Amino acid sequence: MSQRKDGIEKRRLLLASACQVFAEKGYRAASVADICRRAGANVAAVNYYFGDKATLYAEAWQEAYGKYVGAELSEAEGLAPEEQLRLYVHFLIRNFTEQGSQGEFTRLYLMELANPTGLISDLWHKLIEPRRQILLNIIKKIMGATSSNEEVLFCEISIINQCRSLLTIRRSDLEYLMGQPLSPALIKRLADHIAGFSLAGIKAVAEKRSR
Repeated sequence: MSQRKDGIEKRRLLLASACQVFAEKGYRAASVADICRRAGANVAAVNYYFGDKATLYAEAWQEAYGKYVGAELSEAEGLAPEEQLRLYVHFLIRNFTEQGSQGEFTRLYLMELANPTGLISDLWHKLIEPRRQILLNIIKKIMGATSSNEEVLFCEISIINQCRSLLTIRRSDLEYLMGQPLSPALIKRLADHIAGFSLAGIKAVAEKRSR
């Protein structure tokens, strides 16, 4: 039994190490040797527990996504759609600016954008689609039942890109533009602004259609 526990722990350590290394270096620059060294494992451990580097990469994405997903979104179901939108934007902003393990999924995504591997396209869609549907449903509720799919999708893209713009700016440059450190309080105020700006935009689109 202790041997089985040791195996589970070793696999867990390898997966945690893989998340870190892939998020720092991307798939191609990351080496199996580096991953194993950080995990304190023999270099053959990746093949033993995962089969190969590509499989480990896919599992690292799933592991990182598990840290990224926030329970607050599922807890917001009983709230007004405007409040649900605010919580969703806060969720995105926090994860996009997170420097610790919760931000590994975002960094993995950025590395994949910079150097596409073609290994996780289907997996990415599978992971992200449930979260995407939450936002689309929120927008639809705010816009009204007569809104078109295209209008909802355009609003989704606008919201996501406002949040994602933080990923295109180095933290030090963002702090320079803001004129202050990127503190939790500043991140919250920024998220509140994006949520309010987005809500006003969604309602403006809906009003324009109803004229």
